[in-house]
Amino acid sequence: MSKHPSPDGIELNYKPKLPRNKDYGIGIVGAGDIVLNAHLPAYRLAGFRVAGIYDINRSRAVEAAQRYGIGKVYDSLEQLLKDPDIDVVDIAVPAKYQWDVVLAAAASGKHLLCQKPLAESYQIASQIVELCGRSGVKAASNQQMRWAPGIRACRDLTGRGLIGAPLQATIQVNVHTPWEIWPWIAGIETLEIMYHSIHYLDSIRSVMGMIPEYIYADGARYPGQGVTGETRTMIHIKFPGDARGLIHDNHNNGMPQDDWYATFRFEGTEGIVKGTNGALYNYPNGQGDTIGYYSKLLEPGRLYAPKLEGLWFPHAFIGTMGELLCAIEEEREPENSVRDNLVTMQMMFAAYRSMAENRPVYLQEIAASVS
Repeated sequence: MSKHPSPDGIELNYKPKLPRNKDYGIGIVGAGDIVLNAHLPAYRLAGFRVAGIYDINRSRAVEAAQRYGIGKVYDSLEQLLKDPDIDVVDIAVPAKYQWDVVLAAAASGKHLLCQKPLAESYQIASQIVELCGRSGVKAASNQQMRWAPGIRACRDLTGRGLIGAPLQATIQVNVHTPWEIWPWIAGIETLEIMYHSIHYLDSIRSVMGMIPEYIYADGARYPGQGVTGETRTMIHIKFPGDARGLIHDNHNNGMPQDDWYATFRFEGTEGIVKGTNGALYNYPNGQGDTIGYYSKLLEPGRLYAPKLEGLWFPHAFIGTMGELLCAIEEEREPENSVRDNLVTMQMMFAAYRSMAENRPVYLQEIAASVS
């Protein structure tokens, strides 16, 4: 490794990996905003082949098909699953409906990209993992923030040892989130962590490269908020040894957007890497992630600030599907397999148990709850 890299630092390996064969047929279940504004733009950029789409609201599926040139709009899930042209089912429905789709798709022998969270209970999440294992299909979770440019660059730097042994991970977010644009989420009691900070839990453990021991979390509402669940959270993560993590998240910032922030920072024995999550700036348009790092192993005291290409939305969605397609092609398990995602689910459900019982909750407690 060069002691004298370019002014922007070393060359980073943060862009999603693509399969050699892009002809796998993708069938999408669900045609909501996330599909129209993230899944389909990402797949178009990557050159993936979307063979068909289904939604219980057929007009939404027709709209998506017309906008993105999708050849088939199915009248039922069964029709999609019977199509021999479909190799992978991309599930984009709320978690409470995911089990039924997984059950049918796995039985049909289709590979799966499951929506996050896997389920609204750890028991169902575990059943999804067991079912996919028995069925012999490749199944991945759409925890796409792992492939957001800033987070993936952090993982690359940490994985190469440039910040030494990881000791501290911090993600801080203070924005205004218009939850009302997702009407189905308004009455959910487990809101912020299950449908937002789950990304931060997964990203932190991905960058740190270790499984936490326990979670200590607190969640709160905001006076007059229009949704049921928590919209402010603080999550303490205890990793083995002296490594720690912290997530501090507030979705009720009523100030102008120039007061909003969304930052991440990873510290180690030999350096730090820090940056911004651009998707939450200038919302909903977003902007590019930023990153900067110091490393005693390069030029001590010098801040390297390489420019990153791409955005969380939609580019990170290339990562989740791309990794699944590579796993199919290479006959291996995907990095974001549903089995791997059980650890993220344990973190999430440990956070909610911690909130309810006001104590640290070990991940093993959650894992043992279904054994």
